[in-house]
Amino acid sequence: MRRKLRTLLAASILAISTVTPTQAFIFGGIVYDPTNHTQNLLTAARTLQMINNQIKQLTNEAQMIVNQVENLKNLPLSVAADLQMTLAEIDALVASAKGIAFTVTQTDAAFAAFYPELYTTYTNAEMTVHARARWEASRFAMEDALRIQAKIAEIAKADSATLNILISESQSAAGNLQVAQAGNQLTALSAKQTLQMQQLLAAQYRAQTLDDARKLMDKEAGRERMARFVGDGVIYTP
Repeated sequence: MRRKLRTLLAASILAISTVTPTQAFIFGGIVYDPTNHTQNLLTAARTLQMINNQIKQLTNEAQMIVNQVENLKNLPLSVAADLQMTLAEIDALVASAKGIAFTVTQTDAAFAAFYPELYTTYTNAEMTVHARARWEASRFAMEDALRIQAKIAEIAKADSATLNILISESQSAAGNLQVAQAGNQLTALSAKQTLQMQQLLAAQYRAQTLDDARKLMDKEAGRERMARFVGDGVIYTP
């Protein structure tokens, strides 16, 4: 009886010593631990998430570089040369003005020669020469104004086409630099048109002023001739 009890006790101790934990199972001699497997899955998931985050960060950085490159692209169209050329054409018209030129020095010289304050010391022949010179100056000034008006009217058509192109370029600009360049060129076009108007107004006012001065001087010359014709008012008696 005692031997049988010892045998059962020994068998029980051996069985207890060989039992694996409840969470572990034996597959062909390999111990499978669910807890360890779960931890491995979590670690793999976290690693994958880190890799995805790094890929996303690299993608964002690449997009930033692409955007920076786009922002640094130059506008393919430049109207600077055309604007300068049209202004040069108007300047050439102004420079070729006949009669009294658009300079202070020449204007002063012309007024001193043909627009005197008084005609008391001038002969009738000199007054006639002056009258002819003033008439020519007025005629030339009107001609110059008309030529500049015609030129600006021609340029206005080209400006309209340029404006449409610049607006289209600004709307389709790929980056900040192109937007800024398109805006600058629109500003330059506006400035050019302002300069054109200033030159046109200068030509028109010049023509008007010269014509007013001509009328004033003709009136003064006529007054002097009348004074000379009338004399001192004393009736001649033999």
